[in-house]
Amino acid sequence: MKRFPSMRLLAPFCVLALAGCSVLASGDRHPITIYAPQARVAVDASWPRVDWQLAVAKPAAARLVDSPRINVRPTPGELEVYRGATWSQPATDMLEDALLRGFEDSGRIGAVARIATGIRSDYKLAIDLRRFEADYAGNPRPAATIELNAKLIHSLDQRVVASRTFLVAEPAADTAVPSVATAFETALARTTTELIGWTLAAGQADWQAHPAP
Repeated sequence: MKRFPSMRLLAPFCVLALAGCSVLASGDRHPITIYAPQARVAVDASWPRVDWQLAVAKPAAARLVDSPRINVRPTPGELEVYRGATWSQPATDMLEDALLRGFEDSGRIGAVARIATGIRSDYKLAIDLRRFEADYAGNPRPAATIELNAKLIHSLDQRVVASRTFLVAEPAADTAVPSVATAFETALARTTTELIGWTLAAGQADWQAHPAP
């Protein structure tokens, strides 16, 4: 396997503290490159147009997953981070922002907002982000890997309408960090597109089966 610049996740708090110092220090020999994936959702013509409203809850994730550092898994039992590289925001924020933009730009739903806004929603989308990492999985090149579980919940009675686990692995063109970041952009777009389509279909099926009084 080719070597790549990485740091073991032995002390995540120290790693983050050092990263902050290196960005602010003058004449730093190891500048940090910030990557900001922009997920673009491709609207599927089969997606239903719905009349109900949706609230998106802040995705949940373990601390090591929800980090601005770019995680890489060279072997199944080892997790590291790329040296000199970081995301513009934590993984859960990237996913939440991509989902909201995707729903809004789809034109398939009248109202969607973060749950913290207090929107009077018919359904809410709860997400558990399990993986957001570059995974070699025994291959010469890593794959941008995103795994999450989503639950669509009826707001009135807290009934779980549907639940599904999504797993997307997008191979990087090579082992360089810019290629990995590009693969993550594609993986995030794929994940968001699949999740939006599933949410609209599952919610509409329940809406028709249980019409509002």
